[in-house]
Amino acid sequence: MRKLDYKGKRIVVLGAARSGRAAAMLLAEAGAQVLLSDCGQVDDEVRHACQLLGIMTEAGGHSDRVLEADLLVLSPGVPTSTPIVQTAYDLGIPICSELEVAAWFCDSPMVAITGTNGKTTTTALLGYILEQAGRRTIVAGNIGTPLSAHLHETDPDTVVVIEVSSFQLDHIDRFRPQISMLLNITPDHLDRYEGSFERYAQSKLRIFENQADSEVLVYNYDDTVVREGVVRFTASCNVQAIPFSTRVTLASGACVSQGMIVLDEEPLMQAGELGLRGPHNVYNSLAAALAARVLDVGNAQLCASLRGFTGVAHRLEFVRHLDGVSYINDSKATNVNALWYALESFDVPIVLLAGGQDKGNQYQDLVPLIQRKVRALIAFGESADKIIRMLGPAAGQVEVAHTLENAAIRARICAEPGDVVLLSPACASFDLFDNYEHRGDTFRRIVNSF
Repeated sequence: MRKLDYKGKRIVVLGAARSGRAAAMLLAEAGAQVLLSDCGQVDDEVRHACQLLGIMTEAGGHSDRVLEADLLVLSPGVPTSTPIVQTAYDLGIPICSELEVAAWFCDSPMVAITGTNGKTTTTALLGYILEQAGRRTIVAGNIGTPLSAHLHETDPDTVVVIEVSSFQLDHIDRFRPQISMLLNITPDHLDRYEGSFERYAQSKLRIFENQADSEVLVYNYDDTVVREGVVRFTASCNVQAIPFSTRVTLASGACVSQGMIVLDEEPLMQAGELGLRGPHNVYNSLAAALAARVLDVGNAQLCASLRGFTGVAHRLEFVRHLDGVSYINDSKATNVNALWYALESFDVPIVLLAGGQDKGNQYQDLVPLIQRKVRALIAFGESADKIIRMLGPAAGQVEVAHTLENAAIRARICAEPGDVVLLSPACASFDLFDNYEHRGDTFRRIVNSF
């Protein structure tokens, strides 16, 4: 179904959060008959905005009207396993994601970025680089504002940089970015993929499945799952695959050699000059630099931007320094690998706050880092007992707190001058908070109240 086919079509959007609302409004403006359906509540303000556009809404569950659709559009928060979605599959109703629909209307070249970790930072960094270089840029997707909400701004002279999640990629059909970026694939969201890492990985690898000869794929050479997936794809497609690595000196692409960032064998700048801290952010910077180079950003502008960009909220975000202790908000670390990178970023004793809603996490790989770096572990939320069981024996001191506030208070008591108090949960936030931003904002507020 193309955008010209929408007029008069019955289209149901499942999920009335940001992405669902934006998709519903986009489709209604295109002439479709839209029903926005949510199993939870739809607030009065959203209902009123929908009513003005002729969008029908239903809340508290999905009615049989969903199964009368010509097209079903899923918000990222709606699992494929939802019974109404499975019934739609059985009836042969076409299903796609908000990202797929939005891309059909997009008149701008798209850079799509995915990965288990680093995609928000890399998306924001690339957007910053392009803006500093004077390029008209839209930053959208999983980073905050859905692509569907920006389409009135798109034109051939504007670059759209999109953070893309696996949930959005689950239901693409013809989504085709001019540049795709695959940062890494490690276990995450396994609760949404029936415990299967392979299914999760295949979802991530879909980001480049529709690309063709004139397009670019930027990928992490050091990640075996990513590299092997790219090799399989490029065996039958002439897409330009450009690698980046911090472990191997590459003849093309981006790498680190003797402490120097190198692009296509040309020294660019010292890695130590990057505005972002931590080894994971070297990867993010290499990926963004490659995409910027493809988009004709010059070396001087690129270096200045890489030095000047210092990060995004909730990702190793400095909150305050109090009584000789630094407080760091890493609420966006919602999986084990993100916590691993956070721990690697500090060379001082850490008081770690971890916990939340478990996603099938296995913590064993963290044990050596916990032993070496974490002086006190304070676990909170639904997964507290599991974290204490698996990581507690490796930490110098262990405590359980029922709430984040209690955890932060206990951390202040435990911390000594020179320590870092690090909120890096390794879990989803939905047991206690609306999202990871709510969790990080709460931590910031608590710490600033000390």
